[in-house]
Amino acid sequence: MSESPGGSTTGPEAAPKKILFRFCSECSNLLFPKEDKENSQLLFACRTCSFTEPAPSACVMRHEIASTVGDTAGITQDVGQDPTLPRIQKPCPTCGENEAVFFQSQQRTAETGMKLYYVCCACGNVWQ
Repeated sequence: MSESPGGSTTGPEAAPKKILFRFCSECSNLLFPKEDKENSQLLFACRTCSFTEPAPSACVMRHEIASTVGDTAGITQDVGQDPTLPRIQKPCPTCGENEAVFFQSQQRTAETGMKLYYVCCACGNVWQ
């Protein structure tokens, strides 16, 4: 019915298969992981009827955390009105206004150097 990982991959670059829900072939209810302690085997069992099936893989759940934060994450157009940020006379490439606030990139990685970002006080445009 539905698949779990455990098949072959086409190479080391192959993306891991998604773990999908499994359903009972008799009553169509959700199957839950269950341990067969006598045989030391992982099974999927229905809680409604007595249906069980062997798990194709030992992986029951995968929790992937993907976090990509941009350099200018959290910047709103109101940043130009913040009196605590330093100001500079630099023309905005969008509207031509000559006042901007600036700050350093908030992204902290080894590849990120010291990047300065400017925010126009008039239109809120962000540039480097």
